[in-house]
Amino acid sequence: MSACDKSSCGCGDNETIDLVAMSRRKFMGGAAAAVTTATLAPGITVMAFGGSTNAAEHKPRWGLLIDVNKCVKDCDACITACSTENGWKEPVDLLRDAQWIRKVTLKDKKSGFEQYLPVMCQHCAEPPCVDVCPTAASFRRADGIVLVDKHLCIGCRYCMMACPYQARSFIHEPLSDQKEYAPRGKGTVESCTLCVHRVDVGGTPACVEACDATGNGAMMFGNLNDPESAIAKRIAEYPSSQIRADLGLDPGVRYTNL
Repeated sequence: MSACDKSSCGCGDNETIDLVAMSRRKFMGGAAAAVTTATLAPGITVMAFGGSTNAAEHKPRWGLLIDVNKCVKDCDACITACSTENGWKEPVDLLRDAQWIRKVTLKDKKSGFEQYLPVMCQHCAEPPCVDVCPTAASFRRADGIVLVDKHLCIGCRYCMMACPYQARSFIHEPLSDQKEYAPRGKGTVESCTLCVHRVDVGGTPACVEACDATGNGAMMFGNLNDPESAIAKRIAEYPSSQIRADLGLDPGVRYTNL
């Protein structure tokens, strides 16, 4: 694997994360068991608190497979598509502006060889953002998609600190002209939703659709739990990896040729 260019991804030499004890997960899961649905936006009802994450074993688990060899250096079609689809502006200030998906450069310091890959919320099976959230605003659906309930988010940003992928953003500014299906709000945290509004009607995330349109075909979306799905077959046939697999979070986003 190539060494990470820290100027691009912002990780440290000794990147670690403290996970909350499993007793908290069990407590939060039990407390939320009575609530089976939550409204994310008008017309979008999601299974916010459907019990433990093990429920996904017999249900779809949506995920992405990204072929790094097909991700072109100067292509940002996935970023533009996500921004357009979900109503966030492509960032000017990378430390302050919202960024649901970003391009990261990996560089081998000895050879100079570089690879480029999109990084977004990894939609973990064991998401630390859910563990540390004091209001249960961060939650994982039974189908593996990790979301933020804007009605419950108090902007404490614990989830941002817990996420080892730096995949969440805090909204500092007042917003207007929002997408009805992608609610945002000043003082709350947000991240990639896998375009849940599309997925729930049988569609594909905007980033995947845009990547296909360029002809690069670097991104594949599908049901990781279905052995007959194209994504599951590809993962079974070719080696793939997860970013920071050592943390045991089981991300739903996998990479090939990394």
